[in-house]
Amino acid sequence: MPIQWNTDFCKQIQIRYPIILAPMAGIANMPPLVAAVSNAGGLGTLGGAYMSPEQIRQAIQEIKRLTDAPFAVNLFAHMGSDRYEGWEEVLQQLQPVQQALDIAAPSPDQIRTPDDLEAQFAVLLEEKVPIISTTFGLLSSSHMEQARSLGIKVIGTATTVEEAIQAEQSGCDAVVAQGSEAGGHRGTFDTSNRPLGSNVGTMALVPQIVDQVSIPVLAAGGIMDGRGLVASLALGAQGVQLGTRFLTSVESGAHSVYKQALLSSTEDSTVMTTAFSGRPARGIQNEFIRHWNATGIQPLAFPTQNTLTRELRNAAARQNNAEYMALWAGQGTRLLTDGQSAADIVQEIMTQVEALLHD
Repeated sequence: MPIQWNTDFCKQIQIRYPIILAPMAGIANMPPLVAAVSNAGGLGTLGGAYMSPEQIRQAIQEIKRLTDAPFAVNLFAHMGSDRYEGWEEVLQQLQPVQQALDIAAPSPDQIRTPDDLEAQFAVLLEEKVPIISTTFGLLSSSHMEQARSLGIKVIGTATTVEEAIQAEQSGCDAVVAQGSEAGGHRGTFDTSNRPLGSNVGTMALVPQIVDQVSIPVLAAGGIMDGRGLVASLALGAQGVQLGTRFLTSVESGAHSVYKQALLSSTEDSTVMTTAFSGRPARGIQNEFIRHWNATGIQPLAFPTQNTLTRELRNAAARQNNAEYMALWAGQGTRLLTDGQSAADIVQEIMTQVEALLHD
């Protein structure tokens, strides 16, 4: 059977092209990019995990003003609670970085991660978002029932076949197969026995998940152009999720020095690290990661480490200092383009797809 890009997944969620914008929580001013991808025929996704419920509501309403097309909102299914074991040792190792950035060391009382999942989810229901996606686990059965009752589609994220099976069993309408090439946080459900998460490559992971679940599978990890989309379709995927490719677009809210770091990087620039957040994530190696690795100590558990390093990252951004920012990126950065609109990126990918499928 010939490869078709107009997949059942596209028809199911009513999008023109099988291209999904990765959520990329933490990127500033995401609504214009989310809406631009949706308007171009793909599926824009808002990374809402670090946003307050009211910030999520405002972002959703802005997206709705910018597009009538479907879009998704992503949440971390299991944020976790703050844990401070090793606080003094970690703070001691961060002291040189804090001094370099001229910021004060915080106390445990100043580091509190809000547990907003219930309130965040309530906003998604109230705003009747078309699609909810999750990372780090799956919605509870109660949340799934509430979403279903409103006709909201749900997409899970999996880094192993077993996680994908769990996603299907929980009632997900589709699952993202996140290969090790993907930028940002690993979606691995439980990292207690795998400190760097599960890291199966996209080419190996996608067909194995496709063979074990009946719901649509979306490939993610290192996919940057039409070649990656066609290859993913050939492996049995019904769509692709791209994050890094859109970070240097006109609508991207990524910091200018972050964009420049991406454009200056190569396929060998990224590493898997737990330094910034306590959970494994792929990003461009910089001075902060090298400093942390040299200490030889374990980070605080997520989300405490993430909250602790937030002011470091914010100060670095204010100072245009990429050496202490979290430069999340996948392994396909040589394929990045500078200054393209999101619509142009989507159209370029689909033009390449058409050429490859009809040569």
